[in-house]
Amino acid sequence: MGDFGILVRSGWNKKSALTANFISALTFPLGGLTVYFISDSVNVAPLIPFAAGNFVYIAASGLIPEIKHHHENRGHSLVNFMAFCFGFGLLYLLALVF
Repeated sequence: MGDFGILVRSGWNKKSALTANFISALTFPLGGLTVYFISDSVNVAPLIPFAAGNFVYIAASGLIPEIKHHHENRGHSLVNFMAFCFGFGLLYLLALVF
């Protein structure tokens, strides 16, 4: 459900929540296009850890509590958490190699 569901549950009407979600989603292609066009003249390599950190933040603050909320069975929650840790560890190893 993402941000839209959170906004609706917090009291926003559906039209306002959808508009806010759409506007915030526009930042993704806008940022991507901006970096693409300035990458010839500016070193954008320092932005990669920042982007990776944003994804880790999203996973830690949004997905992990959502898993806990939807799975009463501790086994499912543990498997999902271990998959998250495996992915995080894999990213770390790739960062060391490359």
